Amino acid sequence: MFNKILVANRGEIALRVIRAAREMGVASVAVHSTADSDAMHVRMADESVCVGPPSSSQSYLSIPAIIAACEITGAEAIHPGYGFLSENATFVQVVQDHDLTFIGPTAEHIRVMGDKITAKDTMKKLGVPCVPGSDGGVATLEDAQALGEEIGYPVIIKATAGGGGKGMKVAQTAKDMERAFQTARAEGMSNFGNDEVYIEKYLTTPRHIEIQVFGDGKGRAVHLGERDCSLQRRHQKVFEEAPGPSISPEERALIGKVCADAMADIKYIGAGTIEFLYENGEFYFIEMNTRLQVEHPVTEAIFGVDLVREQIRVAAGMDMSFTQEDLTINGHAIEVRINAEKLPNFTPCPGRITQYHAPGGLGVRMDSALYDGYSIPPFYDSLIGKLIVHGRDRPEALARLNRALGELIVDGVDTTVPLFHALLQEKAVLTGDYNIHWLEQWLDSLPTDA
Repeated sequence: MFNKILVANRGEIALRVIRAAREMGVASVAVHSTADSDAMHVRMADESVCVGPPSSSQSYLSIPAIIAACEITGAEAIHPGYGFLSENATFVQVVQDHDLTFIGPTAEHIRVMGDKITAKDTMKKLGVPCVPGSDGGVATLEDAQALGEEIGYPVIIKATAGGGGKGMKVAQTAKDMERAFQTARAEGMSNFGNDEVYIEKYLTTPRHIEIQVFGDGKGRAVHLGERDCSLQRRHQKVFEEAPGPSISPEERALIGKVCADAMADIKYIGAGTIEFLYENGEFYFIEMNTRLQVEHPVTEAIFGVDLVREQIRVAAGMDMSFTQEDLTINGHAIEVRINAEKLPNFTPCPGRITQYHAPGGLGVRMDSALYDGYSIPPFYDSLIGKLIVHGRDRPEALARLNRALGELIVDGVDTTVPLFHALLQEKAVLTGDYNIHWLEQWLDSLPTDA
């Protein structure tokens, strides 16, 4: 086991890793920008190193600074959290070149799954079901138009290097193709430096279902069921639950085994998430995230496992502490992402927290780096907390979420908490009868002064 690990992240996920390490008797090193010198993850770690100014590109994304922090402190391994350098294959290679351990997948697996065309081709070969679409990049408008006719409209054009909803455009009819094709290419180039796009059939009322997988890098892998992340705004998840209310035990076992077998085949190491669109009883692969997900706590809640602890164990060369037979679902869990944003436009709202009180009680978990007097900096993502609840079944989890939201106090900035109060009044949310378009349609239906 490692003696000391460095956490190359900030906020609640940095705290999450630090806590897991401390329980394992492993010392932790926090890195921070000058804007985060008083952040909670800095206070909680055993050591801390300033790695640069507020800009992420000069601090949390600075590979030389992160490596130097390891050398200064004697850290043997790096946990990337999510975001920042967590899916950067170049970073992983540099880590290995400096005789350090990356707590996550190999550079090759990150590289393969980071390119959506290569990922889709790889998954097809591994027997994972995929959305009908182009076999590779689509270079010209004429090819795009021909493919649209072949697949059948609507279709979606996606930047191969895209993510976070950028570089994705829908062509409902042939008339929309030119605009959608050119816009997706332009967004791909401006956001990712790559204008290659591919085309897929656009499913009209799918759910977003993702399978949590975990491998030991030695040819053994398991799945930990699914999460339903269909409540999204601009392709950003806001509400996640496990198990999915629309998935049967038979479907879970089938798609879970397909995913676990695929990961065992490629000797995948660590945590990963295979994301699907699900419609009319069929699963269609869309992408794989080769890292810990923001919503991993709902999976931890229903399976009673610590995914971060397990990441650290397998990175240190140890076997997984559970087998597929050990994994049984217990109850239902829901997570809501609480952002410092002003409704109804979801405008980022950084500022000073004048009062903070986390909810508690049976089945309630609050992952946050907030504290009274903390100033949320304007330089980073607006996520300030994740409220996770667990109950014996979905109705109990919903009731617990409603109660916990009522206890949560975050004063000094606007947050998205009112959104969740409102959603818990909606029949579609209470019954689980929603798809990936439902939330945006609901938001569009609200009065402009709501």
